[in-house]
Amino acid sequence: MTATLEQPTKVRRPRAALQLLRITLVLHAALIVAQPIAAGYFLAGNVDAMTDIHATIGGSVWIVAFLQTIVAACYTIAGHGRLWPTITSAALVIAEFVQLTFGYAQNFAVHVPLGTAIVTAVVWMTVWSFRSTARLSRREAKR
Repeated sequence: MTATLEQPTKVRRPRAALQLLRITLVLHAALIVAQPIAAGYFLAGNVDAMTDIHATIGGSVWIVAFLQTIVAACYTIAGHGRLWPTITSAALVIAEFVQLTFGYAQNFAVHVPLGTAIVTAVVWMTVWSFRSTARLSRREAKR
């Protein structure tokens, strides 16, 4: 009786791409969390907080989201990671550009709830990236 030994297939996991994604997400989260803080300073009477901090970060944070989308695509394609971080990052680029537009238009009925959703999504993605499930390949995640 001969036993055939199957060689275990090597599973490629997103290591370097995940590290880059984590760095990008931490930067993105820091900038996004600073936004409501700066708006709070403005509401507390510091008029310069709106133009010096809030508008400056708001004008550039969607670019960070665009870079995050590129890094997330590397995580998905080269790192064999899951697809949803790339899709979510691309949606964040659009949401943050819309957020910027409504902020400059001073349409706070859209600006405030959309900002809350953006902060929640970015912080959630950042926390997820440090969980052990982020290291799984697409194949392992399906199991």
